[in-house]
Amino acid sequence: MPGPIQSIERAAAVLRLLSGAGQGLGVVDVGNALGLAKTTAHGILRTLVDVGFVEQDEAGDYRASPGLADLGRPRIDANDLRAHAVNWADSLASRTGESVKLATLVDGRALVVHHVFRPDDSAQELLTGTSLPAHACALGKVLLASAPVRPRGRLSALTARTTVEAAALRRTLAAVREQGWALDVEELAEGTAGIAAPVRDRGGLVVGAVGIDGDADRLVDTRGRPRAGLVPAVRQAARSISRGLGSRAD
Repeated sequence: MPGPIQSIERAAAVLRLLSGAGQGLGVVDVGNALGLAKTTAHGILRTLVDVGFVEQDEAGDYRASPGLADLGRPRIDANDLRAHAVNWADSLASRTGESVKLATLVDGRALVVHHVFRPDDSAQELLTGTSLPAHACALGKVLLASAPVRPRGRLSALTARTTVEAAALRRTLAAVREQGWALDVEELAEGTAGIAAPVRDRGGLVVGAVGIDGDADRLVDTRGRPRAGLVPAVRQAARSISRGLGSRAD
């Protein structure tokens, strides 16, 4: 069995030290207290600052960030996510000719926080604020694939093609994690399809999903495979939004 990871142990020790210090500490103070070389202490502190767990004041001293108390809360709210995604969502709609949606996971469902209409003159309904069954749409599958809770039991069927067995959905989600994108073909509604990819924050956490949806005939071929260029376009938009949020993932 692998042993403890020293860098994580040291980072945890730094956080405990700063949380209990009651005042800001310098690099030398931290190094002396934990028996670390100055360069090692500085590297750990700068990393903790980068991820928001530690703050540095004007004097150069470090202290634990108030954000540590909010670890259980979303790091990026819907407004921030939408603000970073607007331009890329518009570009994706123009590039693919399809409707674009941005969603987050709320109470196990995919909540649409931004919707760009398909760039044509057809009548369309604004779906911002709509909550979609996550197991039946590409956006939701992307979000569920990174969620800590596994689907269990029997799921509701929206069409004859909706995955209703939790075990089958778990296999699908494993494939989504592996390939980096999700597809649904007539699972949410007959005659429609969707393609989506994850949006990540600076730490790599999936904080949303962006995707296209529309008539199945336009999005997939007769074998149910995405038409050429659509998956790369969606994944590129997701990566661009993620970079805007500070993600370093490729």
